[in-house]
Amino acid sequence: MNLSSAYSKIDDLVTTLGGWLQPLLLLLIRGWWGWSFFLTGKGKLTHLEKTTAFFTELNLPLPKLNAIMAGSTECFGGLLLLLGLGSRLVSVPLIFTMIVAYATADKEALQSIFSDTDKFTGATPFLFLLACVIVFAFGPGKISLDALLFKKSAK
Repeated sequence: MNLSSAYSKIDDLVTTLGGWLQPLLLLLIRGWWGWSFFLTGKGKLTHLEKTTAFFTELNLPLPKLNAIMAGSTECFGGLLLLLGLGSRLVSVPLIFTMIVAYATADKEALQSIFSDTDKFTGATPFLFLLACVIVFAFGPGKISLDALLFKKSAK
């Protein structure tokens, strides 16, 4: 057996194992971050005055409306993400919300994206944003309501 053939067999085995793990990984990402989005959104909505005050400190226009919009997007978008229903579609407003969070609440981390990557990746919005980008790029996976209702699987 030559080196190329051995590599090919190992690569095929690893690719097969990765294929089996993909639906579980996407379920875990959607589940964890969907639930986390739900909780943070619910927190914003249940403590609307505190959230509005924080948004006012950030000099956001229409702070109460923006607090309601961000909280609702996170709360209801998180539930949809958790269920895997409309996952790619709902990931778009969640991505937008996390970009706005970077640009307002974590401005310093965003500005250090190239100079201090640890600060950028350590900011609160980073993992939320990463999870949404993964779901947007790969879909919700085979273990989702999207796959069940629309007979689609992750591509």
